[in-house]
Amino acid sequence: MKFYLDSADARQWALPAGCPPVQGVTTNPTLVLQAGLPVSLAGYLRLVTQAGEARMPELMLQLPHPDVREAVQWLAVLLPAAGQAQVHLTIKLPCHPDWQAVLREVQAQGVPTLLTGLANPVQLLWARAQGASYVAPYVGRLQADGRDVWALIEACVAVQADGLQLLAASIKSADVLSRLIAMGAQAVTVRPDFAAELATDPLTMAAMVQFDRDVQTSQNAVL
Repeated sequence: MKFYLDSADARQWALPAGCPPVQGVTTNPTLVLQAGLPVSLAGYLRLVTQAGEARMPELMLQLPHPDVREAVQWLAVLLPAAGQAQVHLTIKLPCHPDWQAVLREVQAQGVPTLLTGLANPVQLLWARAQGASYVAPYVGRLQADGRDVWALIEACVAVQADGLQLLAASIKSADVLSRLIAMGAQAVTVRPDFAAELATDPLTMAAMVQFDRDVQTSQNAVL
């Protein structure tokens, strides 16, 4: 499973020991704004530079408008910058037909695409028909809305054989992450603080304390 960080704040990209290798970073306009960067070409160029400096293999950037002309202008700048930074770039777009023309343009330039905000099976079938590289349902939001999220996740996993990969987003619990791993999800995105919290576990620490105590008891008995 590929492990991505949901953050546009480069200061959060370094995880503590005990975390799995990070495949890359996913961002969206909300995360960019939260990081104090402008949702602009200059702000996105800064993210590309930071990803290169952090040696992130991949960076997923979400275009801000369903404007084909703007998309062409931005890609003309972002793609060479990503190449220079040695960062693999994926372009995110909302999973909505209003973005179809931009999706076509991005695909025509050979750039992987991710359709984000997927929320139902009809959208999944549409995304597959469009030839998207990834779909990203927001697991936490779907659960909060009372949806049967696992039926949708199972459907996403089933169509991975056709080339449309599942990138499950908004993961907020270890149990959900475990279930996604077991189901065969291709990738997940998590917030850096969530990943850091799971790098160690109270039960593991308690076992270590017990082991140390028993080692000391055994050694004292020998003496």
